[in-house]
Amino acid sequence: MNLISMQHNKVTVSVIGASGYSGAELVKLLMKHPGVAVEKLYAHTQAGKRFTDLYPSIPCDKVFQTYSGQTDSDLYFLALPHGEALQLVPGIVAAGKKVIDLSGDFRLTSTAEHKIFYGGDKSADDVLQYGMPELFRDEIAGSTAISNPGCYATSITLGLAPLFRGGMAGLDVESVNVTAISGISGAGRSSKLELSFSEMSGNMRAYKVGKHQHTPEIMQALGTSATEPSFRFVMTPMIAPYVRGIYSVLNVRLASPVAMESIRELYARFYANAPFVRLRDGVTEVSHVAHTNFCDVSIAFESGGSLVVITAIDNLVKGAAGQAVQNMNLMLGFDETTALL
Repeated sequence: MNLISMQHNKVTVSVIGASGYSGAELVKLLMKHPGVAVEKLYAHTQAGKRFTDLYPSIPCDKVFQTYSGQTDSDLYFLALPHGEALQLVPGIVAAGKKVIDLSGDFRLTSTAEHKIFYGGDKSADDVLQYGMPELFRDEIAGSTAISNPGCYATSITLGLAPLFRGGMAGLDVESVNVTAISGISGAGRSSKLELSFSEMSGNMRAYKVGKHQHTPEIMQALGTSATEPSFRFVMTPMIAPYVRGIYSVLNVRLASPVAMESIRELYARFYANAPFVRLRDGVTEVSHVAHTNFCDVSIAFESGGSLVVITAIDNLVKGAAGQAVQNMNLMLGFDETTALL
């Protein structure tokens, strides 16, 4: 049954892990969606409190509950720490419900890379359709369970995908060196001393250099792997003293030079039907995308085979909740932009 054809009954959705930043952003977007009804919010540590106790600016009077296997909603979003969704998603799927998981538990097809980068075991069956609409729109529309991309992976993959998936003859990437800067909300809502105002004000630092867990996800989306890469890839994630946004500077080395105009045309063709990717003439900024589901892409420089691409996203929206709603829209047959513009 096509859920969008249900004229008088909205699709019921519940959020497991609704008290975190991504979960709260989900609730805010879902409350605006004309085709869905938010049924239940689950957050074990906040059980008994009202959502508005934590987020007074979002008009939702639901009370947080503890999740214990309920499957009464049509669709479930999971916004949980890595490892927890592995235990919950199979039961929800078995009950015939739709699922969108925002963790990294089901993104990687390689169990070996999952163990290396996430530090835990999973079976080869623990893989869901990867939910990046700009690359897999048709597959998402036909799926009932989606693994939502990571925030860094969204910013970086969308900046690189046309070079690897655009079908341009003679285009060969030798190496990619990424510096990606995230706002503090990317670390989640849990209190950490090193992320306190007194530690981060006027400060910036790199972390997980060359071994961030989104690395294999990026490589997988580009058609290769982190352990057997087809090009050299180095990622340096950084954290800066602002709340939301990811700013990625992608230094690409091509095997042979390609004219700037040809690169621009390649990106324009690739994203011609992508409503949330904007190609900017000037250099984009985090402020251009904050609180939106857009990914802005700037082709900033090309000379002698050296190419610089810059992208900006809001890590809580396009990097998490907004992309999850975008995936939901495709799964349920709604217009892709519903509740996101």
